Amino acid sequence: MLHWLLTTGLFQIILAYLATAGFGVLLNIPRRAVNLSGWVGAAGWFTYEILYHILPLGIDAKLAIGNLVAAIVIGVASGMAARYKRMPIIIFNIPSLVPLVPGGQSYRVVRNLVTGQPDLAYQYFVQVVIIAGVIAIGFLVAEFINRITLHFV
Repeated sequence: MLHWLLTTGLFQIILAYLATAGFGVLLNIPRRAVNLSGWVGAAGWFTYEILYHILPLGIDAKLAIGNLVAAIVIGVASGMAARYKRMPIIIFNIPSLVPLVPGGQSYRVVRNLVTGQPDLAYQYFVQVVIIAGVIAIGFLVAEFINRITLHFV
C-alpha cells in the first residue's frame, strides 16, 4: 500500500488537482478560488482511491462507499473553503465533483449497447446509477454537517 501511495497515489492526486482546477477555469470561477478548488477535488479523489483499495468488498460496494465518503469530504471541504474565501459553496462543489463523475462507466454503457451486449451494459448502468445516487446523498450529508457546524460555531 505504501508503494502505491508514493507512486500511483501521488500521481493521481496531482492529476485530480489539475483536472479540478482546469475545470474550474473552464467554468470561470474566480481566480482566487481555483487553487483551493483544486485541492478540494484532489482530497475527494484521494479519499475515494484509498477507500477503493482498502475495503475488502465487491466492486459495487467499493464504488458506493468510496464515492459516498468522497462526496462527503468534498462537501464539507467546500463548505470550509467557502467560509474561508467568503464565496458561495457551489464555486468549490462543482469543479471538485469532476474526478468522481462516472464518465467511464457511462461510455461503457453506450459502447456495450451498440456492440450488442445488453447484459454488460446493464451492469455498467447499475454502477452509473449507484455512483450518481451516492454522490447526491453524500452532498446531502455534507450539507447537514456544514449546517450543524455553523450552528455550533
